[in-house]
Amino acid sequence: MSDRGAFDTNVVTVTRFLMEEGRKAKGTGELTTLLNSLCTAVKAISSAVRKAGLAHLYGIAGSTNVTGDQVKKLDILSNDLIINMLKSSFTSCLLVSEENEKAIVIEPETRGKYIVCFDPLDGSSNIDCLVSIGTIFSIYRKTTDDEPCEKDALQPGRDLVAAGYALYGSATMIVISTGRGVNGFMLDPAIGEFILVDRDVKIKKRGKIYSLNEGYAKHFEPAVTEYLQKKKFPKDGSEPYGARYIGSMVADVHRTLMYGGIFLYPGNVKSPEGKLRLLYEGNPMAYIIEQAGGMASTGLENILDIQPESIHQRSPVALGSTEDVLEYIAICKKHAKK
Repeated sequence: MSDRGAFDTNVVTVTRFLMEEGRKAKGTGELTTLLNSLCTAVKAISSAVRKAGLAHLYGIAGSTNVTGDQVKKLDILSNDLIINMLKSSFTSCLLVSEENEKAIVIEPETRGKYIVCFDPLDGSSNIDCLVSIGTIFSIYRKTTDDEPCEKDALQPGRDLVAAGYALYGSATMIVISTGRGVNGFMLDPAIGEFILVDRDVKIKKRGKIYSLNEGYAKHFEPAVTEYLQKKKFPKDGSEPYGARYIGSMVADVHRTLMYGGIFLYPGNVKSPEGKLRLLYEGNPMAYIIEQAGGMASTGLENILDIQPESIHQRSPVALGSTEDVLEYIAICKKHAKK
């Protein structure tokens, strides 16, 4: 006899979860529709990532995006998928993508009330060596009644309505927050649906892992160097921290969320503002980490409090377990006074 209990007949899909959350918040359903369209784009990107080699989607496409990264074919495909899914969902009025120099204004007949900022394929330099990559997104509400323009996207992270990321790793996962905690959904390829697997994720108060690219050590600010020394050679008799760095922000942040610790992409002598973009990397990840009970800072100010001045603005990032980030902030503030 077959085991009937092996098949869950009451699964919580991402759509069901979002509808339940929307009902609690007495919403119109527009945000649920928007997030559903993003989930569809993520499924399509996941499929493309899985068969990239077979479909010849690897390799440089011959151009450079606005932030100086060489564009790969999968980047372009992912960008087009997200833009087209959002345009056809009737939920957004303005889109900001890492791949597009200017913000995309949606045609009046298909407009909604939301602004979506996204990195369609983060960590794409890792595609050729099969390392995890991801998609990051943040959603704002348009606050004025006039014609949508780039300025509408320049809102601090505190004003976010929702944010999240998708991770294309050993499985495909989407992690979302609509301001009521953080929840993780795994793509079940058998039914083509995202299933709730991590409900109300909370990050540890302190971890045992630090994560940053130490290849830039020569250019680090003294505060970063001092913090790393403290983690590697603790003087209080505690165990040194382990080092983990993948080079895909989504993968590094997801590990930090799951295991605790700190993820760092600080500014340095060569790049005082670091490399990560505020609107579609810093803010959404800071929002997720804070919603999970963690902390996100530049070292001197909270990331979510920064007032953006341009859509591709960069910001230093330190996020993760609250105690770890506070320790880093204390060292940064000490050096700032010198």
